[in-house]
Amino acid sequence: QVQLVESGGGLVQAGGSLRLSCAASGSIFSNDVMAWYRQAPVKQRELVTAIDSGGGRNYADSVKGRFTISRDNAKNTVTLQMNSLKPEDTAVYYCFARLREAGGGWNNYWGQGTQVTVSS
Repeated sequence: QVQLVESGGGLVQAGGSLRLSCAASGSIFSNDVMAWYRQAPVKQRELVTAIDSGGGRNYADSVKGRFTISRDNAKNTVTLQMNSLKPEDTAVYYCFARLREAGGGWNNYWGQGTQVTVSS
């Protein structure tokens, strides 16, 4: 069974940095898009950034120039480097991956979420 496990959240002051990591485990045959979403209190979950298997990236306007997504296809991991953090970046961050299990089809998977809190 495929699982996504996140790590790296925490509390940081405005202007600081955090690095989130997500590792997919299980019988993974292939991977497609990997991404990070976030959800702040009383707000809808929003896409922060995504990266495809070829390395193509896109970012939400609010994080361009501050956040960087990267992935290791061989290890099925995705990382989010967050710099110049702002209080409005405070949210639960979720890892997302579209993966194909060995002997199966493509499915979407979510991590359990990790809290990022930025104090002013």
